[in-house]
Amino acid sequence: MSGFTYREVNGDLFSCRSDYSMCHCVAADMRMGKGIAVKFRNKFGQLLNLEKQNVQPGGVAILQDQQRYVYYLVTKKSSWGKPTYELLHSSLVAMRHHMISHQVPKLAMPRIGCGLDGLKWPKVKEIICQVFQSDNVELVVYNYVAQK
Repeated sequence: MSGFTYREVNGDLFSCRSDYSMCHCVAADMRMGKGIAVKFRNKFGQLLNLEKQNVQPGGVAILQDQQRYVYYLVTKKSSWGKPTYELLHSSLVAMRHHMISHQVPKLAMPRIGCGLDGLKWPKVKEIICQVFQSDNVELVVYNYVAQK
């Protein structure tokens, strides 16, 4: 019996509770100059720490923020490139390994890879659910709704 739960909510990812780890997609160059990546960069910083990890596409860079982890899914080589579903899958698997070994039970994420990166959400969602389906993890996807 797996304890995998998946739900989508409308709202701001950064309003999630601090016991949720978070993830988003970045390029190996860690530029984070556009989209939601800018918010991650501004909120969590530690760019040198991320760069030092020297993660290649298909891997995951990790920061610890108090009781939670922030996962940087490296899904492409350069910030102007485009990710592939294969690299996204590989990054998710790398993150899953870390989550299991560090007993991370809750994860919040935006619609990864679907904003500026242009991947299709139904396919991405299928990959996410496939990667985590056998795990005891609560996954919440935040569909960003601009504040009126």
